[in-house]
Amino acid sequence: MATPQESAPDSDFQDSLPTLPNWHEGAQLRAVRANGRFLLTHPAHVLALGLGSGLSPKAPGTVGTLWAWAAFLVLQPWMTEARWALLLAIALPVAWWAGALTAKHLHNSDPRCVVIDEIVAFWLVLWLLMPANIWEQLAAFGLFRFFDAVKPGPVGWADRLYEHLKPARARWGWTKVGWGILLDDLVAAFCTLMLLALWRYFF
Repeated sequence: MATPQESAPDSDFQDSLPTLPNWHEGAQLRAVRANGRFLLTHPAHVLALGLGSGLSPKAPGTVGTLWAWAAFLVLQPWMTEARWALLLAIALPVAWWAGALTAKHLHNSDPRCVVIDEIVAFWLVLWLLMPANIWEQLAAFGLFRFFDAVKPGPVGWADRLYEHLKPARARWGWTKVGWGILLDDLVAAFCTLMLLALWRYFF
């Protein structure tokens, strides 16, 4: 069984968090609100919150995906297939780390403000879709947001896979939370690409 010290945030972040109760005595961790101050207290927060796009009061997932789309188009002139592959290979474990650590600091296993999962997943969609005109990119955006928000079929399964976790009480709980944050978005990306591939094949 984990000790209270093992479930507490990193020491360099301790002062900005409320005092953690002893969960093993039946208390619950008090949620931390994400805001501009929280964003700047750790590099993982900056990444996980999509440079602040996740702080949007409405539809942070959509705003984060729009940020991903804009960033992709800005980077595209300087990127090759190999560079995108390398960037995504680095981005996936970074997204796991940043998402898990930020969720831990927020005391929330699935915080809406964490949008690095949408960003990396939509970059994957655009990388595999290109070259594509603006209408195909818009269709990709709409389909990805549909799958990520509505979570039909396999996306819902991926989203529910880790919902039973009580991360503060499990030795590897926050590690699993990081993958749980990413998995449903990667499945949403796969479903989006499958539909777009079928469209291109038949039409």
